Amino acid sequence: MFKKTKLLPAFLLLSFLSNAQPIAPTSDQIKAMTSAWKGERSADGRPKVSDAILSRLKNISIEEAWGVLRNKGYQNQFEGDWILIHPDSAMTGRVVTAQYMPLRPDLQDLIKETGKKEGRNTAGGTNSWPIDVLTNGDVYVADGYGKIADGTLIGDNLGNSIYAKSKRGTIFYGSVRDVEGLSEIKGYNAWMKGSDPSYIQQMMLTSINHPIRIGRAIVLPGDVVLAKKYGTIFIPAHLVEDLVLTSEVTALRDEFGHQRLREGKYTPGEIDTKWTDAISKDFLKWINAYPGRLPMTKKELDDYLKERNY
Repeated sequence: MFKKTKLLPAFLLLSFLSNAQPIAPTSDQIKAMTSAWKGERSADGRPKVSDAILSRLKNISIEEAWGVLRNKGYQNQFEGDWILIHPDSAMTGRVVTAQYMPLRPDLQDLIKETGKKEGRNTAGGTNSWPIDVLTNGDVYVADGYGKIADGTLIGDNLGNSIYAKSKRGTIFYGSVRDVEGLSEIKGYNAWMKGSDPSYIQQMMLTSINHPIRIGRAIVLPGDVVLAKKYGTIFIPAHLVEDLVLTSEVTALRDEFGHQRLREGKYTPGEIDTKWTDAISKDFLKWINAYPGRLPMTKKELDDYLKERNY
């Protein structure tokens, strides 16, 4: 009887290991999570928003992006109060998510065993696993549950690897170490809640490319992030293109309105309410003589304005 009792926990553990949840969802599971996206996808199933849209998104303000999302019912996509290595730089990219939790030895053993079965690199810490899946244009976004001391998810070695793979930086609801070394990686930037000289301990990776919480925001794999010194916006992939165009048109309307107010041609009340036909025609005339390069094509703008009644 004693032998059977001793063997039972081992049997249950082996059974649990053989049926353990994968570290990352399958491609089909990610597609189901992001089913509203109808365009190209990465090999892992994440939406692959075009580089051209990512480039245009960089010029959108946090307020404009937030306003569009809120009007569409997405009210939990912003997180602020970040520390940046390079405060004046902006970053856009396709999100790879990672979840960290306080260390629990039995669960960590299971995660390491699962990762080994999946062919993940077991030579170093599990905090290298999200980096292994990065591709060009990806942004590594991790929930480190705000841990600063002993919560440093990367140092400059991993930072170099991140930038080499993604040509992007990181967004950590947690901390980093070796900030001086990270700051010397040309093109790399980090949004973080703090930094500390300690190394990571008493915390563990639990998943990659599952939905995570970053402060007050919910983030899905394949979301597109707009990161600036004023905060981060996590945008569902299927909304990005419309958000960019809407924000670009709003910026043009603001530029036109500010100019006409300075000229004294219209009153604030006329600009801040629904425009008259005369103002709308004036705006279109101003657009046709726009002194700089429009951020969108003329066809995109014309099609957009046809569907709006300002």
